Amino acid sequence: MNLTKLTQGKNLTESEQMVLDYLMENMDTVLSQGVRSIARNNYTSTSTIMRLAKKLGYSGFVDMCYNLRAMAEEPQYAFYEEQSFLERFCRSSILTYDTYSQLKVFAEHMVCRKGGLIFIYATGFSATIGTYMARKLVNMGQRCIFASGEDSIGMFENNLEYMGIFFCISKSGETVLVRDKIKTARENGITTAAITCEKENSVSQFADIWFRIEDLCKLDDLNTSPNTFFPQAMMLVELLAYEYLRLCKSRSDE
Repeated sequence: MNLTKLTQGKNLTESEQMVLDYLMENMDTVLSQGVRSIARNNYTSTSTIMRLAKKLGYSGFVDMCYNLRAMAEEPQYAFYEEQSFLERFCRSSILTYDTYSQLKVFAEHMVCRKGGLIFIYATGFSATIGTYMARKLVNMGQRCIFASGEDSIGMFENNLEYMGIFFCISKSGETVLVRDKIKTARENGITTAAITCEKENSVSQFADIWFRIEDLCKLDDLNTSPNTFFPQAMMLVELLAYEYLRLCKSRSDE
């Protein structure tokens, strides 16, 4: 199992990485083993295990084990399992985690912001959604800029003082480039919004408006398995556009 997204930017020591590998390989027994036994089996201290839990964003050993187990048990889709995927696809809804009030709040910010452009940032497959959103908003008369990991840091820094809204997209919510930029935007008093997976993550903690979309394959960095995250993200963009236009029309009718 590829744990790159889980550990990215966490600066794990060699001992912490060894413990994490051990936990993933012995997921069925780690809770019964307990912290002391695991530390002994890995020739390390219990404090190493507790530091690992903290670095990964968990409250403690038990919380870490439950969450890691949930990740390990996520279905790895294959062609012969397509019916299971189709059932999940039909049941999925982008409003499972997002109340419509969040859409309204974002639309209000678009309508009421006093100048300032909308800066959209995303990398990898998420950049496809970001590019589409930027073009959509420009066609709707919004001042909007899109940037990705391939662009110079200067594109972000030079536009920081002109931003009214910073909007980012990250499936995992752990992409370091995205996290650093939304953190900087938040620290500069800019309204921040993010689309990520449904679990709390490094990016979501800096989002004033957080849109959560279920990610069926959280450790699939290469996006090789069927997943509804990206099509739902695209649909969310359309819902944002709809709510913005509806709000504009209601105000013009007043």
